[in-house]
Amino acid sequence: MSSLINDLKHLIDSEVKNKVNTRINEFTKIGRSNVDTIFKELCFCILTANFNARRSIKIQREIDNGFLFLSEEELADKLKKLGHRYPKSRAKYIVNAREYKNLLEKVLKSHNEKEIREWLVENIKGVGYKEASHFLRNIGFKNLAIIDFHIVDLLSRYNLIVKPKSLSKRKYLEIEGLLRKIAGKVGVSLAELDLYLWYMETGKVLK
Repeated sequence: MSSLINDLKHLIDSEVKNKVNTRINEFTKIGRSNVDTIFKELCFCILTANFNARRSIKIQREIDNGFLFLSEEELADKLKKLGHRYPKSRAKYIVNAREYKNLLEKVLKSHNEKEIREWLVENIKGVGYKEASHFLRNIGFKNLAIIDFHIVDLLSRYNLIVKPKSLSKRKYLEIEGLLRKIAGKVGVSLAELDLYLWYMETGKVLK
């Protein structure tokens, strides 16, 4: 773990810190927005499952308010034209999620991060632990880990985990616990840690 800790400390002492802080402030701003803006961020996170984050950002910008009112068929057609890998299933998930939009606003205000994540996984089709954690981080919550293949690969390279064949709930929470320890050792939140780890893997600070 010491090797990763040292590499992270070098990043935190570099110009990357300003980029991370800027992104965290953007997330906080989204979380203080209206329910439509927050819902569109949920749609973005649904799009990123098994798909490219950068391309999902572009699609989110193109569709924007269309996430709120387009029919399932219209949304699937747009996603297909914009190059999404799973246009039909993602359109279906997003349209289904609209039923929970107003309830989502209440849940976000009345529950803690872990409870909200469980609610999202149980109620929103197409949302697992990674997508739920991603969404909550993107609207200003800071104490959940976003674990995808980039993070798994990085931790495996540093010999901190054996790369799992799949991410069950138990395995996800186990790796989240490891990341929580790492975050504590370098003095950052899990939200910030994800951005630093993502930068180590891609050279970018994306959302």
